[in-house]
Formats: sequence, C-alpha cells, structure tokens
Amino acid sequence: MNSREAARKIREISLRLVHKAKASHIASALSIADLLAVLVTDSEVLHLPGPTDPARDRLLLSKGHACVSLYASLYLKGFYSLESLFTYGDDFSIFMNHASHKVPGVEISTGALGHALPIGCGKALAAKLSNQSWQVLVIMSDGELQEGSNWEAMLFANHHHLDNLTICIDFNNLQSLATTDETISLRPLSDKLSAFGWSVVEVDGHNHDQIRKALLSAKHDSKPSAVILNTVKGKGVSFMEQSVVWHYRSPNDEELQLALQEQRIL
Repeated sequence: MNSREAARKIREISLRLVHKAKASHIASALSIADLLAVLVTDSEVLHLPGPTDPARDRLLLSKGHACVSLYASLYLKGFYSLESLFTYGDDFSIFMNHASHKVPGVEISTGALGHALPIGCGKALAAKLSNQSWQVLVIMSDGELQEGSNWEAMLFANHHHLDNLTICIDFNNLQSLATTDETISLRPLSDKLSAFGWSVVEVDGHNHDQIRKALLSAKHDSKPSAVILNTVKGKGVSFMEQSVVWHYRSPNDEELQLALQEQRIL
C-alpha cells in the first residue's frame, strides 16, 4: 500500500470509528492523516517493525484526542485486527477515546496536552545514554504549544544535543473554540523554534513528498528537528475543513455518508 492509499484508508476508518462511537475530534484526526500515512508506509522515515521490537523508532502522539487516526495507522501496520479496532469507545475496550498505551504500538497514553514532548526528550536521552540508534518522533498540535512544558522541553533537547528527536507540528491554526491566532498567537513559530536551538523546516502538511523529504533530512540533522506541517483541519471532507465546530461534533448517518463519498471510498 502506498502512502496515498494509506491516507484514504486512515480517513475512512477514522470517520467510521468516530461515527460509531459518537465521539469527538474527527477534524483533528483528519489533519494528520497524510503525515501518519507517510510514517507507516515508509520504513526509512519511521522504523516500526513491531510494537515491542526494541529497535523500533518511538512514535508519540501528543495530541491524543486525534487517536483514531493513529489507531487506524497502526492497524494498517498489522498490529491488531479491524474487528478489535472497531470496539473503539466501547466499555472496557483498550481503544479509548484518547490515545491509550494499552493499544499495541501506542507508546504512551496522551490527552492532557503538553506531556509527550517532555517524555520524548527523556526517551531520546535514554537512547543516547544506552548507545541505541532508534529515533523519537512526536506529533504535536499547534494549540498545545501554548503549554509552557513544551518550551522547557525544547530547551532541554537543545542543551542535551538530542539530534535523535523530531517533532511534527500540526499547524492547522484551529483549537477547541477558536483559532490559535485569536487564543494565543504562536507566530512567528519558525523563528521561535530556531531561537531555542532547533533545526526547523516548514512544509505542506498534505504533500507526501514534502513530508517524506523533511523527515528523512531530520534524521540526519545535528540538532533536534522541528517540522511545521501547514495543514487544514478536517482535511478531505469539505464541510469539516477549517470549521471549529468539528473539533467536538460527531457526524450523523447522513454526514458520514457524505464524508465517505468525498473520499471516494464507498
């Protein structure tokens, strides 16, 4: 399966899961589908041979509310069955409404924003201290960069020369109730990250070639790396795109069918 096919499948499964569970955050899941598709289809970008393989790269989803797209991606890696995945949101299911470490391939439980990067720094430092070659990649939201814990972690990463650490920032400029610019502006984000000693590149977050090139380059950089992905929240479903309403809404039956038709996956 190539990355384009994977992205369509990730979007399809994510839509069906959120509809089935009457859950939230579908737009947040759709905006990172292209990034995840590149990660799970290209072993040069992300080495993920198995959920417990000691040589695996560590993938951390900091924006844990977007977990359906991560769950769908790890299903495509063969880490569990589709039947088990579709227990998502059920009582006693390991597939919880925020990313759960009980799911094979999910490194840490997330949901409280601003935690995964500090943990990722610890993992990256541990790899260096134990002379391991695996990399750490953290997927973050733009809104959670308003959390001070992230900036402390960025200082830590630069101080300890964590060149085995990459963050991917889903810069869709929307958070729970408004735009990030209206809430607490992050701009100029690239300049801020550079000032903290990070190597920074901006890409179209839906262009697979740009994503792949940036992530491959980051693996060989001499600094911790930040890839700013300029994305569209709700990407791929016209009535969800750039609409803050879909941070919390769940599609009804008719909306699900419309969304699936737009993806040409019915």
